[in-house]
Amino acid sequence: MSIRFGLIGCGYISRSHLDALVRCKRAELAAVSDIQTIRMEEAVHYYHSQLGAERQVKHYGNYEEMLGDSEIDTIIIATISSLHYDICKKALLADKHVILEKPMALSVGEADHLIQLSKQQNKKLMICHQLRFRPLMQKMKDIIAEGKIGKPYLGVASIRINRTPDYYKTAAWRGSWETDGGMLVNQGIHLVDLLQWFLGDAKTVYGELSCQREEKETEDVALGIIHFHNQAKGIIEANIVTKPNNLGYSLAIFGDKGTISVEGSSLNKISRWFIESEETDFNEVNTLLKDNNEEVYMYDNFIDALSDHNKNILVDGIEGKKALEIIFGIYQSSLSQSPVKLPIKSFATVEMKNKEGRRK
Repeated sequence: MSIRFGLIGCGYISRSHLDALVRCKRAELAAVSDIQTIRMEEAVHYYHSQLGAERQVKHYGNYEEMLGDSEIDTIIIATISSLHYDICKKALLADKHVILEKPMALSVGEADHLIQLSKQQNKKLMICHQLRFRPLMQKMKDIIAEGKIGKPYLGVASIRINRTPDYYKTAAWRGSWETDGGMLVNQGIHLVDLLQWFLGDAKTVYGELSCQREEKETEDVALGIIHFHNQAKGIIEANIVTKPNNLGYSLAIFGDKGTISVEGSSLNKISRWFIESEETDFNEVNTLLKDNNEEVYMYDNFIDALSDHNKNILVDGIEGKKALEIIFGIYQSSLSQSPVKLPIKSFATVEMKNKEGRRK
């Protein structure tokens, strides 16, 4: 079974999707769409160069024309954040399955509507939290779920990176609450997703932000404290002001019988892997660590779910919303200066715009 994909948005992030399509035997790029013709041409050229062969790929300057193409099964949405909801909504209504880049939306209402619409249309919706598919993360999930680290006490996610003023000046949408959505929404959401995937649903969230730089609206520093239903605690600390460049990421889980901690520029280093009364096979763990084909495994999972109704998408709309809701809780808490209970009934990142006291 070969699935024909249409790609909307041919910018930087599209390369990861094109690489995955090349390496998935059951996937084929059928069409691309972008407001810039040169970016469509570059995307198709890159796809052909990686594939080692040329295939016919249609070009659509207007993505809505692509949605009317009956030869396309699934739409990949890799545009700026503020366009995700509207394009995804139209794709689902056009009877297309959708692979949607994070964040799935910039409001609770939009996220809920996409979940409802995918069910109503009987179409698959996958949110791109590809780190869940990395074999090392799958191993960590199994270890925690099987109780090998005992009762989880604490999870800590750290994002310590650098984003220069030029980063925001080169694209007008970056750094805007209305079009970008926030630093946590764009740079931190993958680690937030892993943290809640490992520790379960969150009950309450408390957050504080710091916004000092004048070239943008969104936060420079974000701090969050999470209380999970299983009584575990979570800490999120993120910044984009690390000098002189990225320090990296880290994710640590602490239980009463074990500790697992990974860190590095792409979570590519194990700093602690201890399970009480169990000898760790570090050859196996290091082999898993080197496997960074998570994007391919994500597409495999999606195609499996299309071809076999007994198989589920690992990160559907419901799962994709969980990390987003925690981040929204941090944002909402920073405004109210009090803990926020989950689930959140209503919130949109645009509410952060021009709020008094935002800069602290």
